[in-house]
Amino acid sequence: MGTGGDSPPPLQLLLLFILTILRWNWRGAAGLGCNWGAISSHPLPADIAVGLLKDNGFDKVKLFEADSRALKALGRSGIQVMVGIPNEVLAPLAASVRAAEQWVAQNVSNYISRNGVDIRYVAVGNEPFLKSYSSMFQATTFPALQNIQAALIKAGLGRQVKVTVPLNADVYQSSNGLPSGGDFRTDIRSLMLSVIAFLRDNACPITINIYPFLSLHADPNFPIDYAFFSGPANPLVDGPIAYTNVFDANYDTLIWALERNGFTDLPVIVGEIGWPTDGDPNANANNARRFIQGLLDRISRRVGTPKRPALLPDIYLFALVDEDAKSVQPGNFERHWGVFYFDGAVKYPLVLTGGGSLVPAKGVRYLEPEWCVMSPAASLTDPRLGGSVEYACQYADCTSLGRGSTCGDLGARGNISYAFNQFYQTADQQKGACGFGNLSVVTRADPTEGVCRFEIMIDIRHHDESFSSSNGGTAAGGVQGMAAGIATTAAVATTAMVSLATWSSWFMARGF
Repeated sequence: MGTGGDSPPPLQLLLLFILTILRWNWRGAAGLGCNWGAISSHPLPADIAVGLLKDNGFDKVKLFEADSRALKALGRSGIQVMVGIPNEVLAPLAASVRAAEQWVAQNVSNYISRNGVDIRYVAVGNEPFLKSYSSMFQATTFPALQNIQAALIKAGLGRQVKVTVPLNADVYQSSNGLPSGGDFRTDIRSLMLSVIAFLRDNACPITINIYPFLSLHADPNFPIDYAFFSGPANPLVDGPIAYTNVFDANYDTLIWALERNGFTDLPVIVGEIGWPTDGDPNANANNARRFIQGLLDRISRRVGTPKRPALLPDIYLFALVDEDAKSVQPGNFERHWGVFYFDGAVKYPLVLTGGGSLVPAKGVRYLEPEWCVMSPAASLTDPRLGGSVEYACQYADCTSLGRGSTCGDLGARGNISYAFNQFYQTADQQKGACGFGNLSVVTRADPTEGVCRFEIMIDIRHHDESFSSSNGGTAAGGVQGMAAGIATTAAVATTAMVSLATWSSWFMARGF
């Protein structure tokens, strides 16, 4: 056939192949994923969040739903995307292939073709087999997974976009307390094997969320050093393997469970892993930095686990930024998983996989530099204080005031000021939001003390001007109209506290 025309000679083909492999390996070593959630009263604007991801070397991101602003901002960014389907959406997708086709057309095909979004995965559900859900999503997850896969194939995306199911580590257990005893939970074992076989047959990965912090949080006798990567004095010995950290032991329990059931080479993604920085005595910046840095060092060295030493999985840190409107049912720490604060400010120093350091978000615009604090003239014995603080913390995030948290040592007046300010900032500093009678006052002197940050919120109204009104809704949606409304309707009740009806309706309108 010769070597003429446009075909390169064999030597060039070999070199091209080698360069491609080297490039793939380099990207694998340097690549790092991150979860990006927006359950926040003042979410970081999408374009700024994407810039934050890129500036800090994150080349993969996981979204918990197909948020329009996030996906548009991710277009042509060079960031690979995993798009999530919330558990509450699984039932209609499980019931109808047509509904799955419509979901894929609207939330996958649309953004790939129109916006150039590099969507690689669809995450069907989010920890749907969690024990605490009491089987709520067990009947819908697998059919939804099958229908979404069929819809992707019909859309011509079966090779480009893979399905997966992000699972909590409680889907597997150990009969002997060691990784080698790993198997899937007896109540869902048959379902898990069906899901895994389907993933294998369609060349798709399984996704698992692993949280060493939660092991420590759940057990007061848990050896704290075992949660990190530095290695305890007394490792967990499993045959010839000595496990020095809970991540390796947990991950290998999954690998044992897979192998025990005949799945020896199924790809695994670590969909969530992180360490919170507030809301619990063990949730602090020092522990978070220690854990995340240890994880990043392993990624840089491409160190796997004892069962899969040469197969480091894709890893998605949890999370990009704090989310002050998340449920605190698991614990007050739930709102503080971010590597960055809610506004993209750096929490603690890290050496990234490429050798660089964390950099903060660029272009963030804030509300005015003013705070709502307890009036110097107010008395700590005033009987209205308790109700005022309780009310403020009902609608704003006061989780940093707990024992062992960053604002836990402010003293009585500092605690009250913090609560008042959180309410004031969450309400966009609107007139009347610091209306706790003569108990509160607005000041332009920053009351921040030590590591306790008295926040100034992002000015969402200003950032919204860069988006058209047709964009999909987020937690920030509609803030301009609501803010204008409450500016004229906020009132102080006869008890000198904020009008419950006025502010309750405002917060309900914001989705809280």
